[in-house]
Amino acid sequence: MTAIDDALARLRASDLSALPAGPLRGELEDAGVGFVALGGPLEGRWRQAVAELHGSIRPLTAGGDPVLTEGGPYPGTWIESTGSISAEVLTRFAPRVARATFEQFATHQRDDGLLPYKIVDAGPGFTQIQLVTPFARTVWNHYRLTGRDRDFLRRLFDAMTRMDAWLARYRDTRGTGGVEAFGTFDTGHDLSPRFWFAPDRPLGDATTVDPTHPLVPFVAPDLTANVAAQRAYLALIAAELGDDPAPWERAAQESVDALFAQCFDDRDGIFYDRDATGRHVRVQSDVLLRVLECEVGDDVFFAAALERYLLNTRKFLSHYGFTSLALDDPRFDADAGRNSWGGPVNFLSLLRAPHPFEHHDRVAELALTVAPVLAAVALADRFPQCLDPWSGAAGFTSEYSPAILWLLDAIERHCGILPRPDGTLWFSGMPPTRLDHGAAAGAVAYSRGVDGARFELAADDSNVRVLRDGEVLAEFPRGWRLVTSRAGEPLSLVGLAAAPVTGSWRGSEVALAPNDVLDLETGRRRSPGFTPPTAG
Repeated sequence: MTAIDDALARLRASDLSALPAGPLRGELEDAGVGFVALGGPLEGRWRQAVAELHGSIRPLTAGGDPVLTEGGPYPGTWIESTGSISAEVLTRFAPRVARATFEQFATHQRDDGLLPYKIVDAGPGFTQIQLVTPFARTVWNHYRLTGRDRDFLRRLFDAMTRMDAWLARYRDTRGTGGVEAFGTFDTGHDLSPRFWFAPDRPLGDATTVDPTHPLVPFVAPDLTANVAAQRAYLALIAAELGDDPAPWERAAQESVDALFAQCFDDRDGIFYDRDATGRHVRVQSDVLLRVLECEVGDDVFFAAALERYLLNTRKFLSHYGFTSLALDDPRFDADAGRNSWGGPVNFLSLLRAPHPFEHHDRVAELALTVAPVLAAVALADRFPQCLDPWSGAAGFTSEYSPAILWLLDAIERHCGILPRPDGTLWFSGMPPTRLDHGAAAGAVAYSRGVDGARFELAADDSNVRVLRDGEVLAEFPRGWRLVTSRAGEPLSLVGLAAAPVTGSWRGSEVALAPNDVLDLETGRRRSPGFTPPTAG
């Protein structure tokens, strides 16, 4: 018996009986999701994550459906996080809960078109907008992953169309075409030097900026990019529903044009707010990652951002994830013991990061940055909002659902089986066998049911085995990803490791460099290259 055989046997003997009955357990069992690790703390942390996620799912209204809540000190659902990126990830594990989480924002939409920024037991909140991840993208991906329910899509499309009109009416007071922040909380950037000497909130209601304040409104790059992406995805949704996508496509391009005209600094190659005096607020923050999550810029633009900022340890790459402020800014504050976007690593940033990296086929860089964070989370005593960028120590709060979902996502994305909105499956071969500080496992195994078939992946420090209904489907070396159809038909191989890996594929020797994609039907290769971390 090899370690892979032992991991598979453990996986097949495991179940979710220790998880309390409820919507999460039922949906995980329906999806056939399972994970085990031989040695190390990771399996126990995965089970703790599932148990705490169960505790984060409950109704927010009498007689309402269970929805995902933020957890920790946040007793409800926020559209910047729980209602968008977190619900998108949750779709793969508990799709019915994710759907209810999306739909509640349409249910509570205000008569003037404003979507609530949060929903808590006391009801919806409308004092700010708090937009980050494009809501339309997460709705679109949920729709594609869950059987394409057009009634769901139409309802959310109509709600988002009204919200777009609200933003155009109330959040472009200067006529720039950008989207304005009236205060810190419009972006959720608590304690960020970006908003020093700006108010926390709009004046009484999200429609109103303080007319006596010298600095606001800001033309905000993350809000402007958010609307650009919203409009691009609303174009896709319009086409799906039989509507004309062209007006949305034009509006999306207008937003991108305004973003670069108002907020981009050519010399620095980064985006800044433009304040009410017309000056750039020259604070380099995770605004850059937020803009890139909105699919702004081509592959060349993204490569430049990687080299200059995201993978630069003088800027945003700490050993334990992407920081919320540039490390070389004298205002940088690493205190992770409070709700701060003034320096610490925030799990919301880490949960948002896969989309921009994978949009530009930079999967090897993403995998490289994930490993130290995975070790930190495996050894932590709780699921916090923030990590200390120097030590990886858990910071502010606990039972925080974005951190819980980050762990579930990271395991599935890098050493599990991940169903994609485009109808493919990812079988990823970067098992956590080389984590530092005693966090490593000797071997791991993962399962997921897809269209009535049971898929399994098991991996040790050298090899990966993929099975369909108990029969071996493929074997390949650690450091690759296999992409298949939903039926398990191999489509491509991807270089997931940060160095070249050579191995056998069905009797032939294959070498894959980082980010290489080998089409198994045509034999063609493509790659964006690889950007290693730099010290500046």
